[in-house]
Amino acid sequence: MPRTVLITGAAGGVGGFLRAGLPGLGWHVRGFDLAAPPDAGPDWTVGDITDPVALAAAAAGVDAVVHLAGIPGEAAFADLLHANIDGTYQVFEAARRAGVRRVVYASSNHAVGFHSRESSLGVEVRPRPDTCYGVTKVFGEALGSLYADRHGMEVACVRIGSCFPRPTTVRMLSTWLSPGDAVGLTHALLTATGLRYEILYGVSANSRGWWDLAPARRLGYRPRDDAEVHAADVLAACGPLPLGDPDARYVGGRMAGQRFGGVSPFS
Repeated sequence: MPRTVLITGAAGGVGGFLRAGLPGLGWHVRGFDLAAPPDAGPDWTVGDITDPVALAAAAAGVDAVVHLAGIPGEAAFADLLHANIDGTYQVFEAARRAGVRRVVYASSNHAVGFHSRESSLGVEVRPRPDTCYGVTKVFGEALGSLYADRHGMEVACVRIGSCFPRPTTVRMLSTWLSPGDAVGLTHALLTATGLRYEILYGVSANSRGWWDLAPARRLGYRPRDDAEVHAADVLAACGPLPLGDPDARYVGGRMAGQRFGGVSPFS
């Protein structure tokens, strides 16, 4: 009998990749999002992740949770507070109350976005969020640590790079996480033995990559793709990065280099 995984934010891009790939690896997918896409399966809950009643119903009887839902970039702080902070808390609480032991949390490279690019940036570096969005991802990592220590849950926090069908910018030649590798990584984290609490980077085996994949490999991740196969097309379309470009200076790229303007991000 297939194991059941609840995916929050299942209608999004990464959620779509997982919905397509995880069933072939023995998972029954239960989706949760603000709306159901046309290809949603029958096991789907429409709801807001800050709604504990809707989450309780969705989490009942599942074996694991993959938490993807939230605002995927910089926004007004009130919106980030609702979706990325309160929403993440509600998801962890729903999992705890339902007796779900394992949660895979979609963090982001923007939790460490103000670090300079290194040849192999490890997970042990201190958080250096590049935006308020990045701050919410640091919060989620800390919350996962609390639930692992206080409640004995098994939590993996994945600092995702750039998960798209193919890389489209020069930076993505380093940060790309292919759809197939996203599925493989998630499956590895859902099935790894001895997991308690881990932070790891979610990226393919890119020749130009600068994140340490050892923690993910230790948990069973075997990346198969390399953005380098797309390098000629990307460089022809974009050209090389100029010296001093934020995409070349910071882990978080232009999100670290941008200045807040106009409406305050805290409004």
